[in-house]
Amino acid sequence: MTKPFLLEIGVEEMPAQYIDDAREQLRLNMEKWLDDHRLAYHTVHTFSTPRRLAVLIEALAEKQEGIVEEARGPAASIAKDEAGNWTKAALGFARGKGVDPEQLAAKETPQGSYVFATIEKKGKPTAELLPDAVSQATALTFPKSMRWGREQLRYVRPIRWLVAMFGADVVPYEIAGVQSGRESAGHRFLGEPVSLNDAGDYEKELMRVFVLANHESRKAAIKKQLDMLEEEQNWRIGKDEDLLGEVANLVEYPTVLYGTFDETYLRLPDDVLITTMREHQRYFAVYDADGHLLPFFVTVRNGDHRHLENVQKGNEKVLRARLSDAVFFYEEDQARALEQFLEKLDHIVEHEKLGSLGDKRLRTSKIARQMAEKAGLSKQLTDDVARSANLLKFDLSSHMVDEFPELQGVMGADYARKLGEKETVATAIKEQYLPRFNGDALPESTVGAIVSLADKWDTIITSLAIGLKPTGSQDPYGLRRQAQAIVQIANRYEFPVTFESMLELVVHVVQEEGLAVNGSKLLTEAGEFFALRFKALLSDEGISHDVVNAVLFAPYGRLDTLFERAEFLQKRHGSDEMKAVAEALSRVNNIAKKIEGPKMSLPDPEAFEKEEEQELYDRFTALKKELPLLLEEKELASAWEVFVKLTPVIHRYFDAIMVMSDDERLRSNRLRQMHHLSKEIHRFARFQSLVFSA
Repeated sequence: MTKPFLLEIGVEEMPAQYIDDAREQLRLNMEKWLDDHRLAYHTVHTFSTPRRLAVLIEALAEKQEGIVEEARGPAASIAKDEAGNWTKAALGFARGKGVDPEQLAAKETPQGSYVFATIEKKGKPTAELLPDAVSQATALTFPKSMRWGREQLRYVRPIRWLVAMFGADVVPYEIAGVQSGRESAGHRFLGEPVSLNDAGDYEKELMRVFVLANHESRKAAIKKQLDMLEEEQNWRIGKDEDLLGEVANLVEYPTVLYGTFDETYLRLPDDVLITTMREHQRYFAVYDADGHLLPFFVTVRNGDHRHLENVQKGNEKVLRARLSDAVFFYEEDQARALEQFLEKLDHIVEHEKLGSLGDKRLRTSKIARQMAEKAGLSKQLTDDVARSANLLKFDLSSHMVDEFPELQGVMGADYARKLGEKETVATAIKEQYLPRFNGDALPESTVGAIVSLADKWDTIITSLAIGLKPTGSQDPYGLRRQAQAIVQIANRYEFPVTFESMLELVVHVVQEEGLAVNGSKLLTEAGEFFALRFKALLSDEGISHDVVNAVLFAPYGRLDTLFERAEFLQKRHGSDEMKAVAEALSRVNNIAKKIEGPKMSLPDPEAFEKEEEQELYDRFTALKKELPLLLEEKELASAWEVFVKLTPVIHRYFDAIMVMSDDERLRSNRLRQMHHLSKEIHRFARFQSLVFSA
């Protein structure tokens, strides 16, 4: 027999941004508890509104499944005495397991003969276990928690009611002075308290009191109403998915309505209008068929269709005040000269140990210009990079960004155009923050890509220089994210500058500015930081652990080539061809370990005794010439074919040659040949790190 189980935690209004994660925690906690307690069920449903978190288990078994376990005891040799009776060791084992000694039996194992006890555990009634389920399921964590009254419990908001039911029966439990029951709350203004007769009635009964408990159903209802409004008004509504999800977490019974604002506000940049509506009011922007903003907004009411005109007027009044502020700040900024913005940066502290944003501007300009020069950009583009980097942060001193931080970069681009800067420069100022998160857009322009790289490199290296290295899950300055962005941009633009060159360049600039006393130490720390990021990023892309080890060693070279080599090897990993090639190349690499010396001389062909030595040397000479060019052009398939053709040559060599000859002259010459060949192989990968199944 089965019954539905319902748990609902009723609270005061939660922050919308906490709800999705809390709902997922509730689901995971419940599923884990069910699995740990061997309870069969059909489906786990979760629900949430601003005032509740709930989970409903369909068809939960009324009894826990029983299990039969075997426990291994002492060795058979000490479990019985000479008369065949159980010894104290065996009797103590039986007592400890709660079984009769007659239930013990000796069995053979790979380790020898041992005594085993068969233990049968009968399942308990589910109703006896459920109070513990409530305890586990309610143990949620939140970004910020609070205490209330005299309670010691810390929770997202005060708990006001608790529903815990197994079928028609209440599961007894108490939390923060609140006793479980069958009474839930309806909509704060439209509904009334509801008493549930059965756990399975939950969603239907809440709908009756104007609570749409399913988060996805609320999103679908909002989206449907938005679609209807679009068709009715011949509009296009910006259905931002993040905003849609947040709005769904702000209401229990959604009703879409629209309002208007004065057309004169359309003189503000679109980004200002959209940000004001979305970030401050949670409004959806409205466009015409050509994608131009219209003087309308769409919002979602937590209630029904009654008195919508009053709600509309209230929202219009609030938005009018917001837009008036935006116009004031925008016009105030327009009255300032570029030099005033830049001068103010000198008085905005980036960090007490790093100085002002003006100092960062100067560092970034140096880094960006040198990166552009190393990348081989034209003088015109290099000048654009330097100019863009010089203006990167100037809008942070504006009134507009001070009021709307979300517009950093956006306002800089707008103001730069109005101040007569080139479009290339304005675009780069906007693109400097890209990508802001995983999956975000990358800079579209070359100039934007380089200034974004320079800005992120400066942030990482200066932070490490003053000891702000991320620890564990703590990364308050987002250095891991910035490192990931550097890799993404380098890969997208096939940035032709090696990782080592970029690192040395930035460390040199930081050291010149007096922020790093020990440049060598900073180089080492930064190298270790990036190595961990490269490893994590490769793993995130599905690259196996051994392939990561095969490609991830210094010097890393160009980042785009590094990641493409990993992807290339991963696609061929496990193939017979790769296994054969890796085996041959690993023989060379393993022997090369026996000799040291980075400046070791090349082998002397005059000392070769057999044609196999000369054949391998000729292949090495060709490899040394071909491989760097192929890697630079990222002709990885062609580079791989070079190794494929080298494989039988290596095998013929080892079949005919004893490297570790007793003759010291021969041994030294052959080891030098292995050493230099191994160095060329390592341009592609450390093949000895690859692991293949038998």
